[in-house]
Amino acid sequence: MSTLKDVKVGSTVTVKKIAGEGPVKRRIMDMGITRGVQVYVRKVAPLGDPVEVTVRGYELSIRKADAEIIEVE
Repeated sequence: MSTLKDVKVGSTVTVKKIAGEGPVKRRIMDMGITRGVQVYVRKVAPLGDPVEVTVRGYELSIRKADAEIIEVE
């Protein structure tokens, strides 16, 4: 299964599952990343952390550790 961390810049993917538990999963969902939503990867920082994405019409930066638990297709 592919994660948001592995997606190339310029790609649009659909969130399939958020694998985290408790407050981490809740925080990601509160940012608008839920199952079925499309995510466009805008850019990745030079060292790979954070990842800048567009979700539901707004820009969002996600830590690499958080991007690892977001499964996409």
